[in-house]
Amino acid sequence: MKRSSKHTRRHGIKLAISTLSGGLLHAATSTTTVATPELTQSIPRAPSDALPGPQFADSVLSMDRHEREQAILEQLLKGNLPGFLRNLVPVKLDHRTDGKRLAVTIFVMPDYLAIGQDGAFLRIPMNLHTAVAVADRFGFVLPTRKMVDAIYNRAVGRFTPQPLPAGPRMSSTEYYLMHNSMIDQQSRSRGFPFGALASGHKKDVVATNRLIARPGQIAIYGWHRGIGDPIQPLSTVHGAGYADYSHGIRLVSRMAMVDGKLRPVSDILLDSSFADVLSDEGRIRLEDALGIA
Repeated sequence: MKRSSKHTRRHGIKLAISTLSGGLLHAATSTTTVATPELTQSIPRAPSDALPGPQFADSVLSMDRHEREQAILEQLLKGNLPGFLRNLVPVKLDHRTDGKRLAVTIFVMPDYLAIGQDGAFLRIPMNLHTAVAVADRFGFVLPTRKMVDAIYNRAVGRFTPQPLPAGPRMSSTEYYLMHNSMIDQQSRSRGFPFGALASGHKKDVVATNRLIARPGQIAIYGWHRGIGDPIQPLSTVHGAGYADYSHGIRLVSRMAMVDGKLRPVSDILLDSSFADVLSDEGRIRLEDALGIA
């Protein structure tokens, strides 16, 4: 009997998902960064004339913060980010409930979003609107507080936080450059391997249920001094348009691994059985938890 084209398409989709899951299952057992083109294929290829990070910084020095945000968005959506960020790191989280241990492996960028190339990049803070737009375009999400802790615990390069003096300059491009240089210097002096999972050098912009009651704000957390010791407790004090030098955008792939199969992170966070693996706040609807519903 001849099979319908609809059946054939459905079979092809299932086969593709199975093949994708099989390749990532091997990646999920890795202890280092892994090439996962299946999860990064929505990130545009870097243009041949992409600006190096320092040159981009020079180009926005005289801009106001709104113009700078637009320039950041344009550069990232064109694919101007260092190549090593496309090599994701598997991070396994687990949770025990009712005597059963549940586990989820997420795939994260090894460092915070940056503009430029591997040899000349600038870790770039940005406001919540820009961060969400980039994450959506790339096929990623922002982390929860529990994910941030897990990433720090798993990091090869655990930085010592380096705060700069507080004041109006915190949101300046000059501070962005200064702090980025301090991070690079610390990385070299401590011999951190290039492209390995790094943490402790920025606060994370996170998804949290607290923003349900405070839409229009941005949530930040982290900047760990050690395991279980963040400088910044979860805070929603700033508006969604705020960014300063201490903020970083860590992107997490929209797809995670559960029992050898891919599942959307958004579905896992809504699953009453699995949400606690990725969240210390219970179930999370990501749109609400970013204050953008």
